[in-house]
Amino acid sequence: MHWIQLALAGVFEVGFTFCLKLSEGFTRPLWTALFIASALVSFGLLNLSLEGIPLGTAYAVWTGIGAAGTAIVGMAFLREPTSPARVALIGALIAAVVGLKLVS
Repeated sequence: MHWIQLALAGVFEVGFTFCLKLSEGFTRPLWTALFIASALVSFGLLNLSLEGIPLGTAYAVWTGIGAAGTAIVGMAFLREPTSPARVALIGALIAAVVGLKLVS
């Protein structure tokens, strides 16, 4: 259950970074509200996951999901640059997150 909470916390981290970009410096109320809601859910789930996962592992997985997911969303929806090297490195980041789960 703790790993599910942690994975969802990472997904909501992707959500809050996406909303942060679309809030345009907190000038767009809907995106600002969605940013706040997503951030609260993400941190809440991260906190719950810490009941069964060591802090260092949980934080590394949470940020890894957030970083990889945000990069993928940026490439898919925000027209950010895509290159084979960038995709490969994001794949390596995802592999590291999976590896942390496997050794825990």
